[in-house]
Amino acid sequence: MTFTLYKHAWLWTGPEYEEPRLCRADCKALLHKGGWLVRNTYDFDCGEETGFWYVVKDSFEGMEELSSKMRNQLRRSMANYTFRPMTRDELLAMGYEVHRAAAEGYKVKACVPTEEDFRNEIIHGPENEYWGSFDKADGHLAAFAKNIAYEQMCDYSVMKARPDDLSRYPYYGLIHTMNEHYLKERGMKYVNDGGRSITEHSNIQPFLMQKFHFRKAYCRINIVYQPWLAVMVKALYPFRKWVPVASVRSLLRQEEMTRL
Repeated sequence: MTFTLYKHAWLWTGPEYEEPRLCRADCKALLHKGGWLVRNTYDFDCGEETGFWYVVKDSFEGMEELSSKMRNQLRRSMANYTFRPMTRDELLAMGYEVHRAAAEGYKVKACVPTEEDFRNEIIHGPENEYWGSFDKADGHLAAFAKNIAYEQMCDYSVMKARPDDLSRYPYYGLIHTMNEHYLKERGMKYVNDGGRSITEHSNIQPFLMQKFHFRKAYCRINIVYQPWLAVMVKALYPFRKWVPVASVRSLLRQEEMTRL
């Protein structure tokens, strides 16, 4: 089983379509090693509306699939920026300021990472493919993406942009170029921007569905908690809309997804 402990939760780290349905004994075995909960999503792209989904795109038709307004915005993006793969060293040198500025600009305030944390995640984290939007005028990095490529699909695991650049559409050409690369040139089955947002600190998923015709790939979700946390979730769930602590509210929102 490819489950990793991340922020007190056991999460699947492989391709979404390979995640198995865990029995309760499997979940208890993981929780015996530590952590507060196990989140298990399974039956990927099941075809039925559920409370949880991944945001995916499984076809690429070039400019023709886009609206006329979107085509104009994409052309402006391509006039302003160059889009290309980045090396790890390039991201280490230029990426932190983009990451910091993006975090400070979220509508839901997020913890701004330190530069040391940012660098350590890149150096010691999983091997990624990096892409960037570079300003044609002065060469600065306006946006970047960290992708995890598998044989049949690619996870767009992180995308960040400088808020000051957003009016010049740095994401548009970057996403279009990556879609073409992974879906058309490398023939992958789909690209994935991740699971349904719990915190909704970013508008990237609605943006991808509206502008680039990503879709919801529904799946099942089950969460198993440590006993003490299960008691807390059960007690607080009826009052979830009034909980003032953001982290607890997100936990209860995730629980709500399992009940839909």
